This record gives sequence, C-alpha cells and structure tokens, in this order.
Amino acid sequence: MSDEKAKEAADEQETRAKVQNRESRERTPTSIEKSLTRKERDTVAEHGHLSALTVYSIILREGEDELQRPKISLWWSGVAAGLGISTSVLAEGIIRASLGSEHPYLTLIESLGYTFGFVLVILCRLQLFTENTITVVLPVLAEPTRNRFYCTARLWGVVLAANFFGTFLTAAIGIHGGIFPADTLAAILEISHHLAQLTPAETFLRGIPSGFIIAAMVWMLPSAKGSEVLVIVMFTWLIAAGDFTHVIAGSNEIFTLVLNGDMNIFTGLIYHISPVLIGNIIGGTGLFAMLAYGQVHEEM
Repeated sequence: MSDEKAKEAADEQETRAKVQNRESRERTPTSIEKSLTRKERDTVAEHGHLSALTVYSIILREGEDELQRPKISLWWSGVAAGLGISTSVLAEGIIRASLGSEHPYLTLIESLGYTFGFVLVILCRLQLFTENTITVVLPVLAEPTRNRFYCTARLWGVVLAANFFGTFLTAAIGIHGGIFPADTLAAILEISHHLAQLTPAETFLRGIPSGFIIAAMVWMLPSAKGSEVLVIVMFTWLIAAGDFTHVIAGSNEIFTLVLNGDMNIFTGLIYHISPVLIGNIIGGTGLFAMLAYGQVHEEM
C-alpha cells in the first residue's frame, strides 16, 4: 500500500508541476510581446486561442452532463432533433423545385438547404445521434468504467430511436399530410431516390467522412466565438456537396420512400440506414474522438 501511495503522490506532484509550467508559459510574454505596450499585451491575451486540452475539457463536461440526463429528457430532445433535422431535406426539396433539376449549379446551391436542419438542431441544443459519437465518448475515454459504458449505450440507444421516430413522423406528414406543393414533394422524392441508388458499401464508406466532419465540427464550436452558424453551415454544406451520407438526415429520405411505397422498411433499415450508421460511428468515434483523446492524453 505504501508503494501505491508513493506512486499516487509522485503522479500528483508531476501533474501539479505540468500545470504550473503551463500557467508560467501563459503569463510569460513572448519575445515579440515584450515590445508591446501593456494594453496591447492585454489585447493579445484576450484573443488567445483555446488549447486542445481546454476544448477537450469543455466537451467532456458537456458529455458528462448528457450522460446523467433522464431517459425521458433524452427521448423528447431526440424526437425534436429528428423533426428538426428533416428541415434539411425539406429545404433541399424547395431549392430543387425552384431551380429545376437541370440547373448547372444545382448541387452546390441545393446543398445550402442541407445546412438548415443542422443549424436548427445544434443551436437549439437538441440530441442528435452523430454529435454524441464524440461528446459522450470523451468521458468514457477519460475514465472507462462499466457505469460510463452503460450510460453511453443507454444514451445512444434512446437518442437513435428518438431521432428515427422524429424523421419517420416528418416523412409520414410529408407523404400523407398533403402540406407540401406537388413540385416540392416530387423534388424530395427525387433527392431520396438518389440516396437509395447507392450500394450498402457506398453508403458505409461515405458515412465515414461524414461522421468525422460532424465530430470535428463539435470540436470546433467552443472556439467559434460567435461564428457558430458559419462553422455549422460550412461543414454541413460540405457533407451535402460531397455527397457523403448522414444517418439521421438520410433516414428521413429512406422513410419517405418507404411511406411512398417505393421501398420495403426492412430493405431501408438493413441496406441503407445500417451501413451509414456504422460509417458515422467509425468516422466520429473510431477516428476523430480517438485522435482528439490521443492529442491531450499526456497533458491530462
């Protein structure tokens, strides 16, 4: 026991020394800053960037809070996110119906519509599954206990089911509610058929960069400093323009085809939604979250 206590004390002392060294570096002006006035140095300090460890800590704290939320809260937040993300497909359909499918820059312009749902969901702080491929994973990587694995699996299951419920509901309203103009509905179906033409391997592979981009976007938001909307629009536009696949937004398109009678529900789930889900998890958790953890592991 004495050896273990000695090791713990040594580790604590080493950690304290690292923190003190980092604080000392932050307080010590660089060679260039020494030539500045005090007011100018204060301006530099105010606009200093967030360190990787700081960003990690912010997202980790958010993840810990999410892991402790009641199931019913996660469910309704997830349903709202499913409803909200469906506005991406709606906005794309409206743009396509307005410009016509023969417009030379249709894909680039139409992809702006894809960003609408993500702006709505992220700024409303709703539970979107692909955000949680990094947010709630960082606490598990920092402290991989059985309870945290359970809480993560619980959150993923509840949020994923709630997101699908929301996208299915909006697809049902779109097909059977009679609220969309005929040309808009036709454009939405055309967009959905494009996704359905991809093979399971293609949807899986295109889901990996999409998951990575969403996780990277979540990592960037704490540093955005008032430019959150621009960051969200830029990178979700890239997902659409690059023809990558996103499991929640894509599920609305697949459910639209199912409810329109163009596809069997089991075909949609097995051959179209499941491969994207796996790809998004690999891109978000398997790649970005692991890399984010790796870069700060020695500093923690």
